[in-house]
Amino acid sequence: MRFGSAGPDAVDEAPYADGVDGAPYADDPDDESDPEHERPGSRRWLGCAGVVGAVLALMAGGFVWLFQDELFHPFGDTRACDGSESRLPNVISAGGVPIPADASDIHYVTRNGVAEVSFLSDLMPDYLHRAGVVPEGTPLPDERYGSPYGLGDGDSERPEGLCGPALRGPAWSYQATGTDGGPGAEILIERSSIDSDSFRTPARVIVSFATP
Repeated sequence: MRFGSAGPDAVDEAPYADGVDGAPYADDPDDESDPEHERPGSRRWLGCAGVVGAVLALMAGGFVWLFQDELFHPFGDTRACDGSESRLPNVISAGGVPIPADASDIHYVTRNGVAEVSFLSDLMPDYLHRAGVVPEGTPLPDERYGSPYGLGDGDSERPEGLCGPALRGPAWSYQATGTDGGPGAEILIERSSIDSDSFRTPARVIVSFATP
């Protein structure tokens, strides 16, 4: 047993910094017990999983955007308003004849056996002739075949449950009896606020009729 100072040839036997069985302080690169230690393969797997997740999320968002009209309307019909109980055909007929071929911005609601359809058209005179409401060559509007509707200039109206823009006054009302023996129809048309003998161009129309 030595108590004196070590000689010049003595070897420093001081313990390693960690003081545990002489084990080196540096981390073992293969020690998987270290929570911060990750293998390269694990990092690659996590990266691939993140890319796949992002692609799937993008695809799901694109699917919802592409089909949102069909997903959020009754029967997948973009014309149908919430609460509709039945789907109307692609070509809607009212008063026994199809609505005008140029009809646009179409909306409808069907409840309790009644359909209410709103659309824009420049061809309402032709529709009224085809439906047998107004004879050919008759000035429009004509009180022999229709009557003013209770909307003043600047007023507007939209039946309850019917979505889309409201019909603006002044307006004219017609009754169609149905040329093919089918259900008749009530027809409201926006009249020009400048020329009382004509309709707006285009005119908003609301047609109400019983569904089969």
